[in-house]
Amino acid sequence: MFIDSHCHIDFIEFDIDREFVLQQCIKQDISQLVVPGTRVEHFERQLRLANTFPAIRNALGLHPYFLDTYRETHLNELQSIIEENYDSIVALGEVGLDKAISIDWKVQVKVFQEQVEMAKSFQLPLILHHRKSHNEILQILKQCKFNHGGIVHAFSGSLQIAEAYTELGFAIGVGGGITYPRAHKTRKAIERLPLSSLVLETDSPDMPLNGYQGKRNSPLKLPIIFDALLTLRTESTKEVQEACFQNVFNYLVHM
Repeated sequence: MFIDSHCHIDFIEFDIDREFVLQQCIKQDISQLVVPGTRVEHFERQLRLANTFPAIRNALGLHPYFLDTYRETHLNELQSIIEENYDSIVALGEVGLDKAISIDWKVQVKVFQEQVEMAKSFQLPLILHHRKSHNEILQILKQCKFNHGGIVHAFSGSLQIAEAYTELGFAIGVGGGITYPRAHKTRKAIERLPLSSLVLETDSPDMPLNGYQGKRNSPLKLPIIFDALLTLRTESTKEVQEACFQNVFNYLVHM
């Protein structure tokens, strides 16, 4: 059995065949998909989809990519929707900091800090987005004394950085990045981390795997990522599969 711990099956790229993809997931033993939130306007859509498709588990949060339309009321709306749907929310996310986009850095930091505090008040784990921002994210997590863990989505970086997150109670999201031979630093980190710290993800429809560049990514590619992970680990196929499955339950809530 597999769980895709990060998949945007709610995005419009799946409007033409979402039900078919979810049916195929069941056939491939992908039993659940965690769908992180990105913006207030999509939250109701996410909640409706989860009511329609039992395999979907939702997180809710304000993604840094979409803060160009951010308003102060959005944080209040996020809090209200989490309160109303708390028992079905597995984490607060996708949240974080991204230095590769044009969104004002001060706005990113403010919104991220407030969401960390919100997750702390709800005792919810976080699903973290990073891009050239590990040091700043780690600093804020420590300043806020955040101790509810979560998942570092699409991890890329050194073993030292990965261990800094695991020491704070976070799992490391293993996605299509490890299918690229040039990702030496990340592959080495994934190779050496404890198996108890790893979860599988696709980030569909984004983050295409090596050999699939330019094509829509899909949760159906999760077994390919799993096979790439096996080449980096010494444990048996069964051990790796069972651990990656159970770890999602260990690091998220209400699964």
